[in-house]
Amino acid sequence: MLADIGVEAEADLFDIPEGVGFDGAFGIDSRSEREVRTEVERMLGRNDDMVELLGRGHYDTYVPSLVDHLSQRAEFLTSYTQYQPEVSQGFLQVLFEYQSMLAELTGLGVANCSMYDAATALGETATLADRIRSTTGQRVLVPAHLRSGKRGVLDNYVAGTDLHVETYPMDDGCVDVDALAELAEDDVVLVYAESPTVRGVIEERLDSIAEIADDHDALFALGSDPVSLSVLEEPASVGADVVIGDASVLGLPASYGMGLGMFATREEYVRQVPGRLVGASEDAAERRAYTLTLQTREQHIRQERATSNICTNQAWVALRAAIHAAWLGPSGLVETARDSITRTSRLADAVDELSGIDGPVHERHHIREFVARTERPAADLVDALADRGYAVHGVDDHEIQLCVNDLAEDDLDGFVAAVAEVIEG
Repeated sequence: MLADIGVEAEADLFDIPEGVGFDGAFGIDSRSEREVRTEVERMLGRNDDMVELLGRGHYDTYVPSLVDHLSQRAEFLTSYTQYQPEVSQGFLQVLFEYQSMLAELTGLGVANCSMYDAATALGETATLADRIRSTTGQRVLVPAHLRSGKRGVLDNYVAGTDLHVETYPMDDGCVDVDALAELAEDDVVLVYAESPTVRGVIEERLDSIAEIADDHDALFALGSDPVSLSVLEEPASVGADVVIGDASVLGLPASYGMGLGMFATREEYVRQVPGRLVGASEDAAERRAYTLTLQTREQHIRQERATSNICTNQAWVALRAAIHAAWLGPSGLVETARDSITRTSRLADAVDELSGIDGPVHERHHIREFVARTERPAADLVDALADRGYAVHGVDDHEIQLCVNDLAEDDLDGFVAAVAEVIEG
């Protein structure tokens, strides 16, 4: 092979700038385990110790110790890579249960066993819509409030296709249905909406959005999460063709970028689902057995039949989500969601009583978080609160966003007092 392309050695295939290439020594002094632990603890100790009221897709959730104890068993940590046929029966069963939970929450017939995060799930939804839509079209419609990182991933996904992404307006935090209806034409392949939105607003007219998509033979995709879905309308009942989102609200604390993408769709699209599906069958002795029923990436099937190159190893995170959901049970999931709603309402009322700040901006129902309007420049308020040990998002010149996550609940009175001190300052 080297001779055919005219080089003498493998090293000739790479052009590594001087000063970057490995010179045979790392330049790192050897240390004992104790010395390394001390150094790492010192380094981590430089982090600010703050109460985080941050959200916008990443939430600090209380994770029961049971999740750690079970998910860290050797049977799960050392089993063969979870996207290969050799994966153990125990892990396959867990993934099957994870899929079943998502199917129940969404009302849709098929859920795959995890994707990287919500953003990649949205990208995969756009390319799925392009494959299955019966007529020609290239437009993907997304809300104006879509988080910039998620929009960036979607743009990367469609860059190699004929698809292009457009935004539609929002009205007081929800979809402007009339404006969406005017934008939607027969060249639309996908309409995407979120409930809750990135601003914590619960969308009120999902059925109308679905009707608009259906009128133009487009797919309707809904972004949500498994905790919210326990109290919101079942997506299938309001016309959703695909449900995506981040399931890391179960099983993971705030991971600052790492997530767990969920993806569910109608059974008629099963052959177009990205990633892999675990199914239940019987072995030669007629015992219940689990298997990777469907794998749709290029490494598993002929390239021309592949639906995606995605193949996550998020299975261990899906395992944790399944354990957490099973630990909560149906009533526990509902209670968790209702707590998020009532805590958010309580904080919004407390903030709104202060002079110089009004919340929430949107006269809608909220879950987990809301946006408040400030008379003082938002950047100044964010910095002043950070000096007092509270981290919040500044989302506009005079808007901040507050998230009431599980672990910040006991600090809310102190936070409200800090806001009052800064405003009266």
